[in-house]
Amino acid sequence: SELTQIHMQKESMDEDFAKQQEKQKQAREALLSLEQELSRYTVKSEKIPNNFDGYKIAQRLGHTIVTPEGSLVPLECEGEDCLDMQGLSLRNVAVKLVNQKNKVVFEDFGELLFTHFGLSGPTILSASAHRKKGDTYRIEIDLKPALDEQKLDARILRDFEENQNRDLENTLGALLPRSMIPVVLRRIGVDGALQANSFTKQNRRALVELLKNFTLEITGKRPVAEAIITSGGIKVSEIDPKTMASKKVSGLYFAGEVID
Repeated sequence: SELTQIHMQKESMDEDFAKQQEKQKQAREALLSLEQELSRYTVKSEKIPNNFDGYKIAQRLGHTIVTPEGSLVPLECEGEDCLDMQGLSLRNVAVKLVNQKNKVVFEDFGELLFTHFGLSGPTILSASAHRKKGDTYRIEIDLKPALDEQKLDARILRDFEENQNRDLENTLGALLPRSMIPVVLRRIGVDGALQANSFTKQNRRALVELLKNFTLEITGKRPVAEAIITSGGIKVSEIDPKTMASKKVSGLYFAGEVID
């Protein structure tokens, strides 16, 4: 019985070895085929076609590909407000990315840009990397982070007292960029032709709250082609982190964006 067990173990080892040899053979054949195909373009000095990307090459050689998607990427927003302000760049604003549970998952200070589809700029690109599939998000912008609500209210009151007989669109010119004024007035439900001396305390309160928390609902992100970097790619567990060599195919190495 002991000899039988030894014999069975040997058969099992032989079978595993044969499977491993077959896998290596298939990988070598795939790599050779790939080298021959690539050399055809090199010899002819032709540009390698677009469909010859690193993901497909790695997949052909047996590697697992985590679906690539944009990581640092502009965000699309609900409604027409961003479209109405497209091209407007804001500096020194505080930005928060908030999920459906009202949890702040990211916050930053710096620049952002309104576009025809939504938001872009450094703070937004950084925020986009913190989104998770299945969750919904909104962007909250503090347009006047250097002022608390009390100081901001005092600033608005002073501006309005100095311009009592001017309409709101002109009065707010010292406080907000021109293209943002109609959007802000629309949000608080006030006509821009209204004179400053008719602006009520309740109107002023609504304006302060909006400037400290200008909210935009995120509906999605831009295509991966517009991303600064991507997440996804060749599964890292299949690559030696010390040498960047493939664990599946001898002589194959990876680097850069092709790796997850």
